Formats: sequence, C-alpha cells, structure tokens
Amino acid sequence: MNKERLYVYDTTLRDGQQTQGVQFSLAEKHQIAATLDKLGLDYIEGGWPGANPVDSEFFDSKPNLRATFTAFGMTKRSGRSAENDDALNGILNGATPAVCLVGKSHDFHVETALEITLAENTENITRSIEYVVAKDREALFDAEHFFDGYKANPTYALETIHAAYNAGARWIVLCDTNGGVLPAEIGQIVGEVIASGISGDRLGIHTHNDTENAVANTLAAVDAGARQIQGTLNGLGERCGNANLISLLPILCLKEPYRSKYSLGITPAALQNLKRASRVLDDILNRIPTAQAPFVGSSAFVHKAGLHASAILKDPTTYEHIDPALVGNQRDIPMSNQAGQSNLRQRLREANLVVEKGDPALGRILELVKTRESEGYSYDTAQASFELLARRELGICPEFFDVKRYKVSVERRKNKYNRMVSLSEAVVVVRINGEKKMSVSESMDELGNDRGPVNALSKALAKDLGPYQEMIDDMHLTDYMVRITQGGTEAVTRVVIDCEDSKGRCWSTVGVSANIVDASFEALLDAINWKLIRDTEQNA
Repeated sequence: MNKERLYVYDTTLRDGQQTQGVQFSLAEKHQIAATLDKLGLDYIEGGWPGANPVDSEFFDSKPNLRATFTAFGMTKRSGRSAENDDALNGILNGATPAVCLVGKSHDFHVETALEITLAENTENITRSIEYVVAKDREALFDAEHFFDGYKANPTYALETIHAAYNAGARWIVLCDTNGGVLPAEIGQIVGEVIASGISGDRLGIHTHNDTENAVANTLAAVDAGARQIQGTLNGLGERCGNANLISLLPILCLKEPYRSKYSLGITPAALQNLKRASRVLDDILNRIPTAQAPFVGSSAFVHKAGLHASAILKDPTTYEHIDPALVGNQRDIPMSNQAGQSNLRQRLREANLVVEKGDPALGRILELVKTRESEGYSYDTAQASFELLARRELGICPEFFDVKRYKVSVERRKNKYNRMVSLSEAVVVVRINGEKKMSVSESMDELGNDRGPVNALSKALAKDLGPYQEMIDDMHLTDYMVRITQGGTEAVTRVVIDCEDSKGRCWSTVGVSANIVDASFEALLDAINWKLIRDTEQNA
C-alpha cells in the first residue's frame, strides 16, 4: 500500500522563542537549526526578518539546511499595496524559499484588534499571498484563531482561508491559537474544511497546549485529513507551549495506524537523534530535562525492582511500548538488585569493560553510583565519568599524573581604555613519573566572553603534561554546562563538560562541588583521563 506523505514544520526558532524568558543568540539559533535539520524535518522556520537584530542577522547568515528554510511575518496592512508594504517586503528580503504569513480568520479579531472591515482583511490576505507567489516563493497562510473563528462565524473563517488558497498558498495552516479547542472539535472542523473544497494535502495544523491537548489535537487533525503538522522541540512556546514534536515524531513514525499509513522524511537513523535533540535545547536554555518526558525522558524507560524488572529481563515488551533505542534513549533498572547488576554489566560492556556476573565489584559500583547521585552527580549524560568511576572500583584505572595542588585568583581592574576587566590566573602543580611540573596560565575577560577562572585553569592544566601532551593537544572542549542541584545556602553545583578530538570521539564528564571551580576542575580531570585511556589503549 502506498503511504501518504506527512510534512513536518518546526517553529522552535520563532514561536518557541516567544516562551517567557527565552531569547536565542545567533549562535544558538544556528545550533538549533542544525539539530532540527539532522532530524530530517521538512520545514524550519527561522523567525521574523527585521523583528529584532538577532533574527535579521540569522537570515543574513543563513544556515545550510536540507529542510526548507522559512521566514515568518504578517499579511500586508490596509491602506497600501503589497508592493509598498515595508514590513512585507522586509520578510521577502529574507530571501528564503518559503514564506509563512499570519492573518486573522476570526471576525472578532478583525474588527476589534485590527479595526478594519472583514472585506478589507480578506483583501489583505489575497494580495499578500499573490505577492509572495509572484516572487516565486512557496507561500503558507497561518490562519490565526481559526478554530475559535470557525465556531463563531464559519462562513467568514472559511472565506479567509479560501482567499489564501485561491491566491496560490501551498499550505493553509489552521491554528488553535488560544489552545482551548479539544480533539473532537478539531477533527470535526478539519473535516468540514476539507468538505468545503480545500484539499487535505494542502492543510496544516498548528496547536497550542493550554489544555494539555496539543499533541492529541494534532493527531486528530491528521486523522481528519491534514497533511502538515507544526510544533516545537520539547513543546516550547508561548504560555503553555506548542505541540511537542519530540512526542509527535515517534508517534507518527512508530505507532499504528500512522506508521503504516504515512511516510515522513525522518529515517530510523535520524529518529535515534531524538533524545539528543531534546537535550540540546534543554542545555541551551539551561534547563534540567524533564525526567518524565515521553520517549526521551530519563525515566521514560526506567523499571523498578520486582515484578517489572524481572519481566523486562525476560522480554522488554512486557513493560515497554517501544524499544527505547529507536528514539536514542535507553532502558534503566534501579541499581539495587540483581536486575540492576545486569543493567550495570551492560553499561560496562558498552565501555569495553567485561565484568563477570557475581563479581563483588558490581555491588560496590552500584552503591557508589547511588551515593554519588544523591550528592548531585548525574551519570546519564556523563558516560566517561561513569566509566572512570567503574574503572577505579575495578582497580583498572591507570594514573597518568597526580594533581598536587592548584590555585586560581581573579582580579577586577581597569584596563588602559578605562574599562573594567577581569584577569584570572591559575597555577597547577602535577606529578608525572615522579617529577613535579608547575604550569601557570591567565585568562582575560574584556568583552563579556567566557574567559574566566575555569578557562585559565583548563589552559594551565593542559599546558605541560610531559609525555601525554600530544594527546591532550588533540582534544578541545565543545560545551560547558552548569546546574545548581539544590538551592539556598547549601547549593551544590554540577558541571558537565563535553569534549571532542580529531578522531571524532565525543565524551562527557561531570564534577560536583559547592564551589564551581572545584566542580569544573573535577570534570576537566575526568575528561583528560578518559582521553588518555582511549589513546594509550589504541596505541598499545
């Protein structure tokens, strides 16, 4: 049976950025766009050209995407032609292959918010879409408040979307802007829109999550015939958020009847990046990932001891609706029983450490992990630190060098331009093969860059490691994340460091302390030691 095509449109960089407290930098927009493209989405909405300096610069420095890069804006204003509307031309100047224009489809908003006649609003929609099409761009019409408008005045709501449809819009996107419509209503109204003469393969759905129904509403629209879905990573968005693509994508790719009926541009290999994509956004926002998040949460495939754990070991399908590896997640069993030791042995095997069943070291490692995690450590995303912990307990962790002491000082002073700057100086003393080595490094922060004490410490530590220096020169830090695991005067800082080398190896390490510098140094030491282990094993 031939499958129907479903198209996925992401609006994290525009609608997601409307979340309270969220403002992406230019570098973050590029990072998110690359992450989305790796998933295999069809459209990536970059923002509103001209709305703010970052969005404007983002469109000037367009990301290289496989997906259709899309600019967002509004239809022309009354009293001027589309050709003479500066705002509309600013959107088109973004030079994207697709343009999504938002327009009112609810009579109440037309007359109250815009203070124009219904006929004027329809005319604005028609002329704007015609203008976009004439510029040889793919046009999308975002029918704002469509479902509320349809319930209030179906004749006029249909008039607005038919105007865009007849003007050449590739997609008519029906929006539940207030997020208050329920799935049965969505399905009924989408069906009636199709019956009115707009083909389902030209309809998109854009839902908000104000009743916790955004995902269900999107599926109801697909069931009724809509063939484009819109949403954001982690359900980011204004108020309660948008439809969560992190939940929608695996449902549509893996669950029946969607799996058999529809094809998406998302390969099984791309779907395995789903958890990573979710984490990328959380890291950018400095948010702790939601443990109970469907599909990608750290608790999504966790099974407690007893009946569940026993059954899972016999057949995972007893308590799992999908294989967690399909979305880049993993099964976890609490490390407090024999089933936990089986899980631990599997994690050790992934690190090329083979430990026989019944080895007393397994119990010690389990208890140590539990103790460390109660102190604030997290090994879910710091596999390299977990491996080092296990190696030390197993007595197979080589000691390449020993840090005898380190010191960091920070001086705040005015430079020759009379601007306040911070100068960080670090001293690290290590012993290598019985010989003490002292390294000193400094880091100046003049422009608000992250060139503080941790940077100085990293430079000093990696300055002279004798016979291991060539290996260390081959690694570089790619990300540095800080979390406060508990508040108040007893706050504990968790630092996670991501590193990479020229061989393409990526690894993460974690450090925990009440002192951010100590936590950073611990994670940094683990990162270096993991790299030395890998390189010495490879060269052996």
